[in-house]
Amino acid sequence: MFTGSIVALVTPMDDKGAVDRASLKKLIDYHVASGTSAIVSVGTTGESATLSHDEHGDVVMQTVELADGRIPIIAGTGANATAEAISLTQRFEKSGVVGCLTVTPYYNKPTQEGLYQHFKAIAESTALPQILYNVPSRTGCDLLPVTVARLAKIKNIVAIKEATGNLNRVSQIQVLVDDEAFCLLSGDDASGLDFMQLGGKGVISVTANVAAREMAQLCALAQQGNFAEARRLNQRLMPLHQDLFVEANPIPVKWACKALGLMATDTLRLPMTPLTDAARPVVEQALKHAGLL
Repeated sequence: MFTGSIVALVTPMDDKGAVDRASLKKLIDYHVASGTSAIVSVGTTGESATLSHDEHGDVVMQTVELADGRIPIIAGTGANATAEAISLTQRFEKSGVVGCLTVTPYYNKPTQEGLYQHFKAIAESTALPQILYNVPSRTGCDLLPVTVARLAKIKNIVAIKEATGNLNRVSQIQVLVDDEAFCLLSGDDASGLDFMQLGGKGVISVTANVAAREMAQLCALAQQGNFAEARRLNQRLMPLHQDLFVEANPIPVKWACKALGLMATDTLRLPMTPLTDAARPVVEQALKHAGLL
């Protein structure tokens, strides 16, 4: 179910920080036209940490409405409190989303048993398919392959977004997880192609926000086994994969979306601040190297 180029969509905001519905529709239309496989709405790239609970739910529902069945929508439902993650997940039970992406709890640094109990409780609270999300560089918490294997035995935990950039994780998880249908997705654009060559099924991508067609092509080539052509395309995108993180995500990618005319402003919620003058030429050059400017 979860394969190909899945965009970790930014949440467009107006000058006052309110959600910009017109730009949200423009972004969705762009991804439909570009062949993006699915949209993650209000994941961490969508600034879930600075949206209120009600805003979070509203943005996901607007995304479902504006997509109008043209592209699958995955709801970001992560929280560092299990009860809050359950509440968010249950909110989307009958919403039309095809699944949920749930990041490991941040800051509290639970044990592996705590992580198992956290994701188990969320999965048992819903019928929606669940995608685990491991990004220890942002959360301070690493979901280890042995715990992923335990969680994969739960019927509706069907995939993981693995964003460590550690390619050894692919084979480690493959060896431990019995279910061949369990889907491994890269959460690191720079190593995403290598991840797919090792058996991953796709990428939940930041780069796809601004290079949607190219990321869709990259994933299609990988799925066809045409890694020579995929690697040529990936080399063109590599500066983007790297320089969209020249400052904390989603600062650079929001600036890039505005620069490409995909949304009206690059407004972020504090404590995130706009891309600095020093970093702008770096992102601009990466866009030019990719052939987007």
